[in-house]
Amino acid sequence: MASPVSWQSRFIALLIKAIGYKRQFADPNWIRDFAHEQMIRPTSYAPPKGLEKRVKLSVSHATGWPIYEVAPQESSARRHAVYLHGGGWVKEIRGPHWTRIAEFAERSGVTFHVPIYPLAPRGTAGPVIAHTADYLENLAHLHGVDNLIVMGDSAGGQIAASAALELKRRGIAPLRHMILISPAMDLTLTNPEIGVTEKSDPWLAAGGISAAVDMWRDDLPAEDDQVSPIFGALEGLGPITIFSGTRDITNPDTRRFVEKAKTAGVPVTYHEADGLIHVYPLLPIPEGKRARDLIAQALG
Repeated sequence: MASPVSWQSRFIALLIKAIGYKRQFADPNWIRDFAHEQMIRPTSYAPPKGLEKRVKLSVSHATGWPIYEVAPQESSARRHAVYLHGGGWVKEIRGPHWTRIAEFAERSGVTFHVPIYPLAPRGTAGPVIAHTADYLENLAHLHGVDNLIVMGDSAGGQIAASAALELKRRGIAPLRHMILISPAMDLTLTNPEIGVTEKSDPWLAAGGISAAVDMWRDDLPAEDDQVSPIFGALEGLGPITIFSGTRDITNPDTRRFVEKAKTAGVPVTYHEADGLIHVYPLLPIPEGKRARDLIAQALG
């Protein structure tokens, strides 16, 4: 029997609905206008002030992108994780992302690397996936694939999974682990179950996401695995841990990806939370805390 949804989870779902995020994601014109505005007046990607009290922070521009390093204060970490943030390919990393990344570094002793990848329409799937794979490949050479984890939420989960497939094409051995939080795995958005799930999703809607996808994929077909990881050859990928809530329009295709990966012989640990919303492990709710406990274990 599924556990009852906490009052905190019910409250935050109502709050997100009241704020109007779903109205934004339902409107393709709003998404396109927002992306254009971001190009003119970009949102800051800087970590919140005071984060250095919890972790060691540094930034490098050597790869052409800003890449932050978030390291535990008291350990010389052997393992490394690359975190790709969500935001529908058009929104910048935000304070809550940084807070959770710092928490994961503190609890696991893992050093996190956080690429500030270019957003759509300036950043598009082909170049961003290739650049991300380049960075992962370099870290793998420096630290060993057994000490490297890739992690992402929402749109960042898509980038993480697509980059892992690109590494496989390059003949790189599987990474230690891939951890995906509410990933977007099929950007064709053709699964008929999406329309059913959208009715209960207080946050996301397919209409605006389609507009973001069109900017993100550029001239690539939506079926290309640099856009939709579910269409990739999954055989030979390393262990994957995935979190998804059932009130989330990414959930139907996450389920399909999990089944396809298992059929391909990929070790998959799947945590599905009945009645919970998009990226619930990052939210300040009891179910999110339990998911973060599992993430800390997977990182270790």
